[in-house]
Amino acid sequence: MSQSDSNSIDPKQITCIVLSGGRGSRMGGVDKGLQPFMGTSLVLHAVQRLRSQVSKVMISANRNFSTYLSFCDEVWPDTKGEFEGPLAGFRVGLEHTQTQYLLTAPCDCPHLPLDLAARLGQGLLHHNAQLAMARAPDLGLLRAQPVFSLMRANVLASLVEFMEHGGRKIEDWSLTLKSVMVNFDQTTDDPLAFSNINTQEQLKTLESALQLSRAKDPGTI
Repeated sequence: MSQSDSNSIDPKQITCIVLSGGRGSRMGGVDKGLQPFMGTSLVLHAVQRLRSQVSKVMISANRNFSTYLSFCDEVWPDTKGEFEGPLAGFRVGLEHTQTQYLLTAPCDCPHLPLDLAARLGQGLLHHNAQLAMARAPDLGLLRAQPVFSLMRANVLASLVEFMEHGGRKIEDWSLTLKSVMVNFDQTTDDPLAFSNINTQEQLKTLESALQLSRAKDPGTI
């Protein structure tokens, strides 16, 4: 989907929820979103990059609520408080959004695209879809990035039904909707934009890569 597409969604009509409600198992059970990264916390990098793209930023978290609240507008735990995975974050976001659209993003991608909402919105409107999902290069192939999605707020009932029947995978739920993939593979797209962090080693590697990129180009955001 081209950035030049005339279809666009007013950021005032988009609420974002940043997903930070996981167990952090591969990091030893720590609260991943609060891990130090380039002088601040991992989740704050994501929040700051999303802030100008939407009207409100919420965080889905299951612990350290007061700390998370200092970074955003609202904090919500999983409905059942059982670390149910990303779809639980989607659900709580849809339950509390008061705008027409909900954008989702993970806490562990600190360099996410600054035009994420705009391009997903273009794709959603152009195809009259219910949900738009990002797709980006990964090891030479375009792969879906399910946690980066923009959806119409009226899909809540569909999600509740899907989860009540045991569904847990974002991509499986998206197949029950009219969905569209939006490619982030333009030559101008940052190859580190969808780099996510699951281990302390990955955190250090991405931090070093971003520091090197900024050293070469001080204007890098």
